[in-house]
Amino acid sequence: MTNVVKLNIASQRQTQKERDIALMQCFASHRRTGDDVFWLKENAELLNILECSGRKLADADLAAYRGFYGQVEKRLQFFPQYYRFLLSICLDLEDLGMEGWKGEVLANWVSDQGFARSELSDLQRMEARRLMMRRGVDPLADYRGLEDRVRAFISRSGTFSMPNKKAAYELTHAVFYLSEYGRKDPCLDSETRTSLEFTGLLAFLEQNADLLAEVCIALRFGGFDVPEVWEAWLVRHTHLFGVEGGDHVGVQDDYHEFLVCNWMMQACGHRSFIKPMLGERMAFRRAQSNAGPLRELSECMFKMDQRSDDWQAMRPVVLDHLSEDAQAVVSWAEHSSDQFDAFFQGFARAGQAMGRLQ
Repeated sequence: MTNVVKLNIASQRQTQKERDIALMQCFASHRRTGDDVFWLKENAELLNILECSGRKLADADLAAYRGFYGQVEKRLQFFPQYYRFLLSICLDLEDLGMEGWKGEVLANWVSDQGFARSELSDLQRMEARRLMMRRGVDPLADYRGLEDRVRAFISRSGTFSMPNKKAAYELTHAVFYLSEYGRKDPCLDSETRTSLEFTGLLAFLEQNADLLAEVCIALRFGGFDVPEVWEAWLVRHTHLFGVEGGDHVGVQDDYHEFLVCNWMMQACGHRSFIKPMLGERMAFRRAQSNAGPLRELSECMFKMDQRSDDWQAMRPVVLDHLSEDAQAVVSWAEHSSDQFDAFFQGFARAGQAMGRLQ
C-alpha cells in the first residue's frame, strides 16, 4: 500500500525551474491520462499560466510533453471538438521553449476548417481568434463587431452586482483576451473597472479565492489597482494551501484554485509556486475555512419586505441579522473598495416592485 505523504522538501532546495518542471511532470503524467478531456483542461490551464507569466525553459525541461507534442496533429484531427485545448497546449509548449513549429500549421488548419465560426458565444470566438493570432492567423477576419459586443457586455456593471458565476468568469476571461494576458493595454473604461470591483466584492463576500484571484489578475491586466484587503487575503490563502504526494491521493481537489492563486501572486509582484514540488502524483487542497457570508447576506435581504438600496441606512439592520463571523467579513468588504455603496444598490434589488400577477 502506498502511503500519502505531505511534501516536506525545503522549498529553498529547489530552484523555480525545478519546481516548474516537477509541476509539469505531475500534471502531464501522474494525475490523469492523455485521453481524458480533464487532462487537456488541467494541462492547458497550467501551461497557459506558466507561459503568460514569462517562464522561459529549454526543450529538455518540457520532456514530459514530448509524447503529446509528437502526436498533437493526430489528436486534433480525431478530437476537433477540443481544438482550443489542443491548440493552446501546443502553442504554449513552443512559446515556453519546446523545439518545433507545429503551432503555425495547426492554426492554419483550424482556421481552414472554420472551427471558430462554429462557436456559439462571442467569448469562445474571441478565445479562438486570440489563439490563432499568436501565429498570425485570423480565422474571423471578416467577422464584424466581435470586440464591441464583448466590451458592451463587460461594461454593464449592473450585471455584476448580483451573484452569477457564469457572467463573472466570462468577465475575467474577456479581460484576459482583450489584454492578450497582460501583454497589451486592453483600454478598459471606468464601467468595466466597476464591473470587476463588483465581481471582486461578491467573490470576497463568498470567500471564493478562485474567482477573486482571477478578478485581481484582470484588474492588473487592465492597469487598475488591486484592493489591498483582497490581495492580502489571497496571499495568506495561497500560503496555506496543502500539497500532498502519493500514488493514491485523490485528484478531485482544488488544483485550479491553487494555480490561479499562484498566478495572482506572480501578477501582483509576489513569488509564485513556492511550495516544494515532486514530479509525481500530487493533490492540492485549500486550507479549511469558514464559508463566506454571501448566502447569509442574500437570504437576509430576500426576507425583508421593506428594503432600501442605501447601504448606510441598511447597514445596522443587515448586520444585526448576521452572525459575528459574517459581520466581520462584510466589514472588511465594505472597507476594501470605495464602490461598496454602489455595489449594494444593485445587490439589494430594491427597485420598483413588479405588479401583482393575476
